[in-house]
Amino acid sequence: MDFRTITREPHAFQQPVTAEEIQAIGRRVYGDAARITSAEELGGGMYNTTYRLTVAGMDRPVVLRIAPAAERQFASEHELMRNEYATVPHLAPVADLIPRVLFADWSHEITGRDWMVQSHLDGTPAPKCLGNYPRTLWPDFFAQLGTVTKDIHAVRGLHFGPVAGPGYPTWSEAVLASLHAIAEDISRVGLDAADVRKVADIAAEQRNVLDEITEPRLLTGDLWTVNTVLAAAPTPVISGVLDLDRTLWGDPAADWTIRMASAKTDERTAFWGTYGSLESSAAGAWRALVYEARHLGAIRLERLRLNNLDGARDTVTSMAAVLAQLT
Repeated sequence: MDFRTITREPHAFQQPVTAEEIQAIGRRVYGDAARITSAEELGGGMYNTTYRLTVAGMDRPVVLRIAPAAERQFASEHELMRNEYATVPHLAPVADLIPRVLFADWSHEITGRDWMVQSHLDGTPAPKCLGNYPRTLWPDFFAQLGTVTKDIHAVRGLHFGPVAGPGYPTWSEAVLASLHAIAEDISRVGLDAADVRKVADIAAEQRNVLDEITEPRLLTGDLWTVNTVLAAAPTPVISGVLDLDRTLWGDPAADWTIRMASAKTDERTAFWGTYGSLESSAAGAWRALVYEARHLGAIRLERLRLNNLDGARDTVTSMAAVLAQLT
């Protein structure tokens, strides 16, 4: 087998598997006679370890994604791959854009980790090719992203919180559980989480404002440019959407996609032309601050996971600005 891995530091969060384990995965998915002829580790993602596999006798490659070992996962990022798997039935409105799940295994018998085999999407990751188009065409991309997000947000759920659970009867309970989990994770790695806990206390005191959100909608959790694939075309055409593992049921305004679409006044403003406008009210503005605090807490954890301690500390200043507006 042609086995190609990415060289990483021993302490890196993403860890490879062996060629023997990949062959064992191939046999489990395709039968005892199956043979993987090549396995190339793919970069770009920062959580799962991902390989493009070529299987003898098959015309198209497949993608193998391997989750971090359970003991390496933050509590607030627990079993994200299982959450994505549970989300697939709810993604019918964008089924033509997402990879098909071909096999999933939570047994830990081969690698000691969750893993999933998916179809390989044609196209090129947007971060690698969007810049090849004139900026005058970039609004087309963001308009399409607005449509994709609107279609996902239109899906209704039966509880608040992660799709795979735990589920909560109210939006405030889901938000508070998320903030507390993030704070616990930050404390567990030895950093001060007082600011996140303060946001949680304020949100608990005014939970009635959060609970104005009564209908759970499907949130993408992490959809932006980095998780899209573009077709080979004269204009940017989204042909695929990847890594919907942080999905949850909640207020669409709390989605990462909404945060990113609101971050700058540039080509991304075309997003709103297809998505529609957000609620404009004092309650909506207050909730947006709580959501921003949650995003900042998640960003702090991601930077800690990537061993970017300076970047993690930078979020403290941003969180202080949010707290100043909340109090």
